[in-house]
Amino acid sequence: MSFFSRNTNFKLKDIEAGHFHVAYKGVPAIKCPFDYVLYQMLIWEVQPDLIIEIGTNKGGSALYLADLLELNKKGELHTIDLSVNEEDASLLSHPRIKVYKDGFMNYDTSILSKYETILVIEDGPHTYEDTLAALHKFSQFVSKNSYFIAEDGIVSELGRKKEFNGGPQKAISEFLKKNSNFIIDRKWCDFFGINATFNVNGYLKKIY
Repeated sequence: MSFFSRNTNFKLKDIEAGHFHVAYKGVPAIKCPFDYVLYQMLIWEVQPDLIIEIGTNKGGSALYLADLLELNKKGELHTIDLSVNEEDASLLSHPRIKVYKDGFMNYDTSILSKYETILVIEDGPHTYEDTLAALHKFSQFVSKNSYFIAEDGIVSELGRKKEFNGGPQKAISEFLKKNSNFIIDRKWCDFFGINATFNVNGYLKKIY
């Protein structure tokens, strides 16, 4: 008689269901655990002075990223959402977090000249249009050897491509055709296996 009630048998849909319940310090983060691990390694490697996060939601991811910066003893996080969003109050007291509530298109990029190393994480509505607009606006400010991370290209593999009009992967493909200074960094995309990430083909490294 087996002591084990279940075999090892999980599917992408199971991981998707679980990621909706991921939290950090009790605040919903909604992040794939693979990418959580990748982020702490990537941020230690890049040592950013500024992380721009597009899409706050409740703010678990913002808290996690800001605490990683705290461990680096440098950097701040600008997390951007809309005025209707109700982020967790703990974000407002974190010394490395600044919250912006007017959407990423209204974010004032004139302040970015004072930061030497900038990393951008796009975690907005995941539509083709929004991802491409964020790429066009913020890619120019990403530092050499840093990243623009387009999150949740996994929507295509989950059968939701039509819902997001092609989603992030369509935007990435179009962007890279005209921007040879960025590459898909397979080091991160394929760390746990080929595109074993919710940010499918989404770790974009600026090489010059």
